[in-house]
Amino acid sequence: MAHRHDHQHEDEHPPGQGRHHGHTDVDWAEMGPLLESSAELFASLYERALGWLAKEVTEPGLIVDAGSGPGVVACLFAETFPGARIVAVDGSAPLLERAMARAERLGVADRFSTITGELPDVLDELEYPADLLWASRSLHHLGDQRAALAAFAARLAPGGTLALMEGGLPPRFLPRDIGIGRPGLQARIDAVRAEWFTRMRTGLPGHVAVTEDWPALLSAAGLKHTRTHSFLLDLPAPVPDRARAYVVASLTHLRDQLAEGLDAEDLATVDRLLDPEDRASLHRRPDVFVLEAHTVHTAVRPG
Repeated sequence: MAHRHDHQHEDEHPPGQGRHHGHTDVDWAEMGPLLESSAELFASLYERALGWLAKEVTEPGLIVDAGSGPGVVACLFAETFPGARIVAVDGSAPLLERAMARAERLGVADRFSTITGELPDVLDELEYPADLLWASRSLHHLGDQRAALAAFAARLAPGGTLALMEGGLPPRFLPRDIGIGRPGLQARIDAVRAEWFTRMRTGLPGHVAVTEDWPALLSAAGLKHTRTHSFLLDLPAPVPDRARAYVVASLTHLRDQLAEGLDAEDLATVDRLLDPEDRASLHRRPDVFVLEAHTVHTAVRPG
């Protein structure tokens, strides 16, 4: 999701909406392996988030993952709620094929299904209302977020919960001073990504500007009992190989975005960080870490 990732501040775990926005085009199907491996790296964070949801959402019959991407989180829902039926919804058929294959590998395919189509209208294909609708960084790929939230809320059963993962903090994976280039590189990368994200948002069909006060927007959609909690992924150095691979893949994915906003010195530093032959690269550095926060907002449809 579509890693959907899409922090966000950008799209580390973007949701799989097959959208195209000029210079902000994202080929979600091509990103399938990165989205899947990234979500797997973040599994402990998602498990804590689902455990938090499970304290309020008891024995749901239907859980919908709106913008599921390759289905890592959807399958975690199947494990967390063994009595629930899971529906993974996404705009990318190849990503949903990955989701179904994962469900089969994990032995939950008998209560796992997929629906391909664009949010929010594709939710009309649900056979019955959801007890829990999870949208992990898929909402920010929809032009009119307020209208989309209203559509999400309309697909909930009375007493059903909408859980929205949006916001959080940009990732950190290097110290401020990395010994090459000008210190503070990641803060400047954040600024470029924020500008990219704004261009992506404003380029969406039917874009409507909205103050991103998620609890207020959930309330405006007619939902009650808003709650917010953030979850941290903290993988200190030295990181395992899969975490290092995630950092390399994330910066590689960002490289084209950064070319428009970073100066020549910073771009040269980024290229050194991505060069496996360079001793200062992400491939070889002992100080690489992963530190990131994701925020979940929930609200309930009145019974």
